[in-house]
Amino acid sequence: MPPRRANVPGTLVIALLLALWEALVGGGAVRFDYLPAPSAIALAGWALLASGQLPADALHTVRAVFLGWIMACAIGIGLGLALGFSADLRRYCLASVEVLRPLPGIAFLPVALLLFSFSTETELVVIVYPSIWPVLTNTMYGILSVEARLHDVSRTLRLTRVKTLTKVLIPAAAPAIVVGCRLSMGIALVMGIVAEMLGNPRGLGNAIISQQQSMQPASMFAYVLFVGVLGIAINAGLVSLARRGLRGHGNRSSGDA
Repeated sequence: MPPRRANVPGTLVIALLLALWEALVGGGAVRFDYLPAPSAIALAGWALLASGQLPADALHTVRAVFLGWIMACAIGIGLGLALGFSADLRRYCLASVEVLRPLPGIAFLPVALLLFSFSTETELVVIVYPSIWPVLTNTMYGILSVEARLHDVSRTLRLTRVKTLTKVLIPAAAPAIVVGCRLSMGIALVMGIVAEMLGNPRGLGNAIISQQQSMQPASMFAYVLFVGVLGIAINAGLVSLARRGLRGHGNRSSGDA
């Protein structure tokens, strides 16, 4: 699949909006003490970067998010494969999955705080639980949607159940699994930021709240924009890896999901 071209019109719209924002705030047309101009946000972001505070906060968040995401993917893929491969397991467990899946991860924050206090472990609880479900469901339904002819091939070759799973089903379901992992990463990043705002005195989420409480709106907006850029960069990296790893499957794994 050829690389996407730069979206010039979209970039121009963003530039025009920033210019309008700068003109309205800088010119005094909009008078609101807690709405800084883009230039002030850029200066605050540069100061945070130069001081090392922004990189330190970002490093903590990225570590926690990736650790939670890896744990969620491992659990989700394992359970998804089991549920997709075993009709008996689906019969007994699918109802439980449907009951547990809608529970918001943030609801576990009070319990995590009681168990782990304000710590990275608390953050991981909030990250991992909701991040499991996209991986689990995509893996399970990816296995269930494998074409019948592939099952016929495995029976013709007299493959064992293990070989059928590893040689036929998992490769065929790989695009769906990858999409689930991408969706899971988005959830992991959001929940990591929320957990840091409420349950961990470190990271980007905590920094946003700290700057807001310190009446530093330019620094607060700088952190918020950095989180957005971080999310875009992580998603772009996952899309690139998916395209390289699953070239034989077309573009299902790298499309917009």
